[in-house]
Amino acid sequence: MGAAGVAGLERITPRRTRVGLIAGGLGAYWPQFPELLPQLQRSAAAVAERLGALDCEVVDVGFVSDEREGAAAAERLRVADCDLIVGFLTTYLTASMLVPVARRSGAPVLLINLQPTEAMDHATFDTGAWLAYCGACPLPEMANAFRRVGVEFRSVSGYLADERAWARIGRWVAAAGVRAALRHGRHGLLGHLYPGMMDVATDPTLVTAQFGGHVEVLEVDDVRVRVERVTDAEAAARVALAREVFTLDESVADDDLEWAARVSVGLDRLVEDFGLDSLAYYHRGLDGEVHERVGAGMILGCSLLTARGVPACGEYELRTSLAMLITDRLGAGGSFTELQALNFRDGVVEMGHDGPAHLAISSGRPLLRGLDVLHGKRGWGVSVEFDVAHGPVTLLGLGQQRDGTFTLVAAEGAVVGGPLLRIGNTTSRVDFGRDPAEWTDEWSATGVAHHWALGTGHRVAELEAVASLLGLELVVVR
Repeated sequence: MGAAGVAGLERITPRRTRVGLIAGGLGAYWPQFPELLPQLQRSAAAVAERLGALDCEVVDVGFVSDEREGAAAAERLRVADCDLIVGFLTTYLTASMLVPVARRSGAPVLLINLQPTEAMDHATFDTGAWLAYCGACPLPEMANAFRRVGVEFRSVSGYLADERAWARIGRWVAAAGVRAALRHGRHGLLGHLYPGMMDVATDPTLVTAQFGGHVEVLEVDDVRVRVERVTDAEAAARVALAREVFTLDESVADDDLEWAARVSVGLDRLVEDFGLDSLAYYHRGLDGEVHERVGAGMILGCSLLTARGVPACGEYELRTSLAMLITDRLGAGGSFTELQALNFRDGVVEMGHDGPAHLAISSGRPLLRGLDVLHGKRGWGVSVEFDVAHGPVTLLGLGQQRDGTFTLVAAEGAVVGGPLLRIGNTTSRVDFGRDPAEWTDEWSATGVAHHWALGTGHRVAELEAVASLLGLELVVVR
């Protein structure tokens, strides 16, 4: 199950991934074999069509036959500001035709070698027919040249209708979408650090330095003033939406739900006004004053935002909101999660969190529960309760090393059924196929913070592509 959406909630449309496409072959062949170039151009058109079906904008600069045409195409791709450039090796071509593309564009390059069919018809093929299958020939040359000029090399080989190859290409395009979301992203950081949580403290400058994008530092008053402007009609409509999306437990007080609805509308305006793609927040407050109530009333609104594609989490966890953004853009959802308990009888790790959750990956209709106490925090109000959809899942945390470098930390498991707490938290029972204690020790030793994103599906293969494009280490606990 992916994060397709929740009935009644329209996802906020992100910027489309922009993929540049350049195809090429050695121009010396065209006068020798007149039928070769038209055949290769047809293959290039088929690749362009298939790329476009991967939910991306394709910037096709056409077919190049020598290094001058390659340099001109490189300039067009540079101006296009692509998130990924796909170089289609239709037959043999020299490295001088594609190295300028890799050097000038500033975007990562994926070389693809997709021959027309699974194999040649050796009994009937002449030299011209063979050359259409010769895209593998220049691949080592490209790898050697890319390394020597300081460009990362990555490739996918196969044939035009090879679904295995297209699955790999799809991972690279999805990873480019993640890179774009981070490179162009605006990430809200609202309030202040939860006192004493040294592991979650993040320097916003490091986010811009390693991912790009912008961290917008916000105050709780930025929400408060917007909440105060919410009309009774807007609050009533948001209450009606909450009743449509959630099952309401009898513990939910009408006044608390109405307040959470007002805060939710205010949060929507905050996201719109500041152009936010993610949000991390925390505010302690004091003695029930309005700032405390705003901080305590954000769970409903942040859960609705997360389901719409703007990941939001508590405890000022900027790195986890970014991890949630990564998993969301991979179609996995991604809910705010930490360890809760180990169940040695059933061999599972129980994990989840109080506060915002990704409603699109709930195993069923999510529950709103009223709480007199938000444990470890001030205030009271409504909280979200559910378990993640049963089946394969992936954990993704964003660790930070001593020198400030971020790392991706991941693990694959499966959410299984069984007894769950009913305390207004998300809770999932995750089976990693090994002793829960040993897994927990190994996971903790990676340096991951005590929060992470829990998403649906096994995503390590996709995260390997993400790590490559971001230039980060991926640590996988198996």
